[in-house]
Amino acid sequence: MKILVFGAGVIGVTSAWYLAKAGHEVTVIDRQPAAGMETSFANGGQISVSHAEPWANPGAPLKILKWLGREDAPLLFRLRADLRQWSWGLRFLLECLPGRTRSNTLTILRLALYSRTMLRQLRRDTGIAYDHLEKGILHLHTDEAEFAHAHARVALMREYGCAMELKSIQECLAIEPALRATRIRIIGATYSPDDESGDAHQFTQNLAALCRGEGVEFRYETLLEAIITAGDAISGAALRDPRGSREVVNADACVVALGSYSPFLLASVGVRVPVYPVKGYSVTAPLANADAAPTVCMTDENAKIAVTRLGDRLRSAGTAELTGYDTSLNEARCRAIIERVEELFPGAGDFANASRWAGLRPATPSNVPLLGRTRYHNLFLNAGHGTLGWTLACGSGKALADLISGGKPDVEFPFL
Repeated sequence: MKILVFGAGVIGVTSAWYLAKAGHEVTVIDRQPAAGMETSFANGGQISVSHAEPWANPGAPLKILKWLGREDAPLLFRLRADLRQWSWGLRFLLECLPGRTRSNTLTILRLALYSRTMLRQLRRDTGIAYDHLEKGILHLHTDEAEFAHAHARVALMREYGCAMELKSIQECLAIEPALRATRIRIIGATYSPDDESGDAHQFTQNLAALCRGEGVEFRYETLLEAIITAGDAISGAALRDPRGSREVVNADACVVALGSYSPFLLASVGVRVPVYPVKGYSVTAPLANADAAPTVCMTDENAKIAVTRLGDRLRSAGTAELTGYDTSLNEARCRAIIERVEELFPGAGDFANASRWAGLRPATPSNVPLLGRTRYHNLFLNAGHGTLGWTLACGSGKALADLISGGKPDVEFPFL
């Protein structure tokens, strides 16, 4: 089939890869000049199956109330006169019920485990490079109550196939010796030895190059003006190229992988989806002292910050802010990340020469992504992955390619 993929982030490019490998003729449309230039550009870098528990959990509402108005809060709702934000927020509260949280966790976990397997297979098959490390993720705890909750999470994860272990302070130091210099009082940790890390931007751009070798066409700096419908089907799309020329491109199927912007395109053809942007920040610094920097990927569970070694760079990312489609940098939030990382790993990063970034994570209230077919039989979704787009990308792309090709995906998931 001739298939249009809308979006050249990590989700769109992995979709294109698996569709091309299944024998389809694929064209990817994106408004940016290259692949991976928006949400995939500078994320936390974690392939974190162990982060399957969604933000929407029983402890979230009280934390959100406690953090209201704090510029350095890990999760910050900036209430706006925005019906979509309020609707999303109310559905988020519903997903915080214990039964919903458990169901959503297991759904995400199944897809995450499958996706990590697909990523490893892709790496073996292609040799793709992206500053990846296979040293696991160490989840640090500085709060007794949070650590007690982590015990229950570890039990659930292990029961359903995700290797996780509780670690003492001494065991943490053995796993990551750079923690010996930390100024933060760590009371314990959990460790997921099978998790990985890597640069999602590098991966997306390198996979796009591999896609071109499989015949995929990429049309960058191209605006998608409209999806063209014909009854219960999509017949193609109206595009405008960098020179301003307009054309209609026909297709047998279309995939919407536009992240936080997916709802706008879908609403134009009467498809409503509960995806809302959750803004995140990252700071990427050259290494100042390689020995002081971690080689094992870290998550500071109480500050909600990920610290990832990417070659000769240190990427620190975190915080979640519901503030609409604003991508401006908030220096207070960037500074909070830097200060926390400097406490964790004194002298590790050259933060005077760091680059700062903010991006929009496309989140559903449940954190479960939207995969599958819409009410138009040939219009498909691959959107709403929240903080786990990099983690879930390969599994989502492969499963969607199987669905479009008329097969049955190898993962149990509530496809649309």
